[in-house]
Amino acid sequence: MCLLYFSYQTCPNSIRKKILQTDFAEIFLPSVPVLQWAKHYSEQEYERLSHYRGAHGWGTVSADVLNESLAILNTSANRLMFDNWEKRETKSQCIRCAVVGNAGILNGSKKGQEIDQNDYVFRTNGAVIKGFEQDVGSRTSFYTFSTNTFRNSLRSYARVGYKSAPQTAETRYIFLPDHDRDYILMRAASLHIPILKGKDRSSKPPSYFGSDVTVEKFKMYHPDFIRYIRNRFLHSRRLNGRLKYIYRPSTGAVMLLAALHTCDEVNAYGFMTPDFQKYSDHYYDKTPHRVRFFGNHDLRMELKLWQKLHKAELINLYLRT
Repeated sequence: MCLLYFSYQTCPNSIRKKILQTDFAEIFLPSVPVLQWAKHYSEQEYERLSHYRGAHGWGTVSADVLNESLAILNTSANRLMFDNWEKRETKSQCIRCAVVGNAGILNGSKKGQEIDQNDYVFRTNGAVIKGFEQDVGSRTSFYTFSTNTFRNSLRSYARVGYKSAPQTAETRYIFLPDHDRDYILMRAASLHIPILKGKDRSSKPPSYFGSDVTVEKFKMYHPDFIRYIRNRFLHSRRLNGRLKYIYRPSTGAVMLLAALHTCDEVNAYGFMTPDFQKYSDHYYDKTPHRVRFFGNHDLRMELKLWQKLHKAELINLYLRT
């Protein structure tokens, strides 16, 4: 089990205690693993999860690729979200997390210092920091991405300074795997070896995470967790139509809901709010443009979920006033 394993027992206001007193108690399953690691692979598990494709299972990954990749994730750092909590000199009873999306509402917010004062800071995809520290902070504890969304971010946001994943001593990298590319990249980056075949093949080892990155820096979301949050928290009508095979929660939604299941307190910044049309799509946009909607995510449903979680006092959602 990959949930926070000790803090909620001492934190008086832990989300896992509060949620049982809300309407979310009926859909909340604390036993679902948030992360996957070496122990999760077996022939029986491969057979079970091969029935689900994309981020929801292992149906798009060969048994060989999956086995040799997950086998690397065999340390406590890979299976525990907050693997360094007990080693911290200053820690409270409760683990406070800032979860930072990339929405335009953060531009001019001056929330950077507040964000950095949390115990951990989650970011995702095109998380541009340089030049925006006053609004979004400077720390990155966890960076959530898939190989596809990461490469898209490198292409799309290079003009505003996004040229690599955050690289700091505290940063951990959490893959949201939706095909074999994620497992292959994680293994190559961990072992510092080239990718010899496939769409991401290269003659040199991946350098996105720094030349001295170690396997302890990597984590991967479990497909059971992605399927669980899709079915119970974000069960969109798109699952009943032609988009059912490509629909999944957005990368930011996975990140926020993972924090909900592991942190004691969640402070969410840069997520969609009812007045989203007042702001540009991203806080780092050089010229304003509207939020774009795509068929593989249901952002309006996610917006409603954030409002419900905020009203239930399970997250503290930043609302511009």
